[in-house]
Amino acid sequence: MNTQIFNIVNAQSNIEWVGRKVTGAHNGTIDIQSGSLTLTDGQVTAGSFVIDVASIKILDVTDPATNAQFAGHLASDDFFSTDKYPEAYFEITSARGNHVTGNLTIKGITHPVEFNITVAVNNDTLSATAKIVVDRTLYDIKFRSGNFFQNLGDTLIYNDFDLNVSLTAKAALQTA
Repeated sequence: MNTQIFNIVNAQSNIEWVGRKVTGAHNGTIDIQSGSLTLTDGQVTAGSFVIDVASIKILDVTDPATNAQFAGHLASDDFFSTDKYPEAYFEITSARGNHVTGNLTIKGITHPVEFNITVAVNNDTLSATAKIVVDRTLYDIKFRSGNFFQNLGDTLIYNDFDLNVSLTAKAALQTA
């Protein structure tokens, strides 16, 4: 059995987020602070990550004042409460082939998520991508959710948001 641990290169890894509403969508990035993936015989078997929620950026709003206002709103208690919860966490609990199950913690609230991951290893460098769909209401992010507020019309924000994860990691340790 060949086990390899790969540590995230945070400067080359990120998460692109997409949030949708009735009238369109917004998107941006979130930094991955740290983390690692463990492969056994080339398959993902473990991993954990720290996500720097306070680093959230909005890419589709180009007006600086509007962007700053929106970023402030995402940091507020209506959304991610980044003063209280500057980090989110993900830990793999099981993996079978390219299907991963794990616990995602946002705002101190943990729920299981599952997704498919694509992994490639070239010498000592690992590249991985995954798309994770998250129901924000599970993490007490209820702002303009149709589950909690009526008659929102075109101001409704959909509950699910996408996290498109792109990781680069370097081999840290090998055991035979």
